[in-house]
Amino acid sequence: MSGETILVVDDEPNIVKLAQMYLERDGFVVISTGNGDDALKMVYKDKPSLVVLDIMLPGIDGLEVCRKLRGGDNPVLILMLTAKDEDIDKILGLEMGADDYLTKPFNPRELVARVKALLRRSDQERFKAEAPFHLGNLMLDPASHEVSISRKQIFLRAKEFELLLAFIENKGIVLSREKLLKIAWGYDFAGQTRTVDVHVGHLRKKLAESNVRIETVTSVGYKLVVD
Repeated sequence: MSGETILVVDDEPNIVKLAQMYLERDGFVVISTGNGDDALKMVYKDKPSLVVLDIMLPGIDGLEVCRKLRGGDNPVLILMLTAKDEDIDKILGLEMGADDYLTKPFNPRELVARVKALLRRSDQERFKAEAPFHLGNLMLDPASHEVSISRKQIFLRAKEFELLLAFIENKGIVLSREKLLKIAWGYDFAGQTRTVDVHVGHLRKKLAESNVRIETVTSVGYKLVVD
């Protein structure tokens, strides 16, 4: 994990400097910009492992940057920075395809912990020994990070893949939102479980043509069922 490139996108120099200091202290290479247009260019040019992306930016904002990246099926991990108590920004960020969010002002140690958790859970090395899973017409290959329905490959973002794998490994078992956060994100999310609901919603749409479905168990969580 050490040495991976992190792109910090924020137009507040003090925030960029603070994030850079703490991330570099943990061995990350940090590049930065203060506007959305340059952020898009840098993602494709420098190929960072993760983008710390503020919503409020000059030029195109963070939500539009996220939308454009996901619209082009770019798999880079995105940690969105949102204003304090702006729940709509958090929800919109997740709907646009962000993998996680952090509310400003934030503790820089928590930022580093979130970054490391996202990268750790997306590390494909831990899947190499696992054989592909087959459930009806659905196939998930942990080694190649590929998912197909009736032999037609579908695109899943990193967290969507993590969630689907968690459901498959616990087929028929009800998993709470808190448990899913722990499995797929690698840490406790202090009660903020909206991110799970949004990612499950995305997964349901992408699995619509498969023989598997994600059922909601009221007041408990979700479980995977094979028809």
